[in-house]
Amino acid sequence: MALQLGRMFSDGIRRVLTRTGGILFAGLLVIQLLVQVSINTAVVGFVPPEAAGELGETIGLTLPVSGTVATALFLATLVLSSVYFVGLSRALARPLPELSTFPADLFTRRLGRATLSMLVGGAIVTVSVTVGLMLFFLPGIFLAVCFLFFIFAVSVEDRGFVDALKRSWGLSRGNRLKLTVVVILSGVIGAVTGAVGSVLDLAGSPVVGDLVTNTISSVLFVLLYGIMAAAYLQLRDDDEDGFDGSVTSQPLGNTVADQ
Repeated sequence: MALQLGRMFSDGIRRVLTRTGGILFAGLLVIQLLVQVSINTAVVGFVPPEAAGELGETIGLTLPVSGTVATALFLATLVLSSVYFVGLSRALARPLPELSTFPADLFTRRLGRATLSMLVGGAIVTVSVTVGLMLFFLPGIFLAVCFLFFIFAVSVEDRGFVDALKRSWGLSRGNRLKLTVVVILSGVIGAVTGAVGSVLDLAGSPVVGDLVTNTISSVLFVLLYGIMAAAYLQLRDDDEDGFDGSVTSQPLGNTVADQ
């Protein structure tokens, strides 16, 4: 069945404008700040001492730790982000009435397996899309669209990373042109936040720039994932061979109608 873009956007926005959306925003903001701080600190920590002082004044948020500790923090944050996206996918894929709650089992059900699949599969997707973008750009967009629902297949349907990649590929089939809108929107968000950060850096406020850009990107990316969740549910519920025992127990159309 063809993806309904209007329904996708409206339902995605409704999913984010909930208690769940607020919690997910706060969590993503913390993770993004940890990533930013760890990268900045690692860069300062590994440059020659004579350049570290000058660089520290222009690089933004940093921590008073060594480059080695900052690198370890960055790697730990990557694992934490995988855990976060497992919970995000499960949280946003629930029926709308349930988004006023945030139960602990979103982060406890088969968390180890899901996190490992998210890490391995996420690395495969990242490398594939990056290489595709380098090869005349369009192959990267195509792969990004095909693997758009990977995180939901891993988290909501409890699939391994190989099966999740296949599942996402199948769900996107027949609607890839429409789903390109979501991928383009992701790029626009990145461009906007990057531009804001550059302006603030030029204004001599790198710390403010880090805080503002990470806040803006957290808001917009949670919204984007809400839209992705709505698209996933719409296509999954219309898929005759799809998963039928997930966190979402009723068709999306009925859920929206009940609001």
